[in-house]
Amino acid sequence: MTEGGAIMTTSASDVTVEGVVRRAAAGHRDQRGALLPVLHAVQAELGHVPQEAIPVLADEFNLSRADVHGVVTFYHDFRREPAGRTLLRICRAEACQALGAEGLMTYAREAGLAPGETTPDGAVTVEQVFCLGNCALGPAVEVNGRLHGRVTPARLGSILDGTVSA
Repeated sequence: MTEGGAIMTTSASDVTVEGVVRRAAAGHRDQRGALLPVLHAVQAELGHVPQEAIPVLADEFNLSRADVHGVVTFYHDFRREPAGRTLLRICRAEACQALGAEGLMTYAREAGLAPGETTPDGAVTVEQVFCLGNCALGPAVEVNGRLHGRVTPARLGSILDGTVSA
């Protein structure tokens, strides 16, 4: 199925959004409440959940587009736009806050890295999360899936310098 008769493709490749969604849905057909795992699978493959995936998901799960859109926008884990080449996630949960997470947020803001946004050059996306499960080693950050503990603002800068320039 294509919306408006056009083939839906991602901007980065010739893989169709519809194909990704339908394959992910097929792998979860026997599960109750499969929308969330399918959304995670779509984001894992495409890097985000594009708007053109919404009608396909609605069709696959016999839901309204509004229902699917509501789930995508309710959960902060789902991105509607591609993330930057480096994904920085800063923990803001209580343990990390008590150990200095606000200093990491201040450092990020002063470096021009606004929470919830991607830098104009597409280099870095900053997300604030509310637990990375590394409470004993707070404040914690995750950079491109790699967890770091006891992070100071200076260490965050070093981590980003190494990651962004790589």
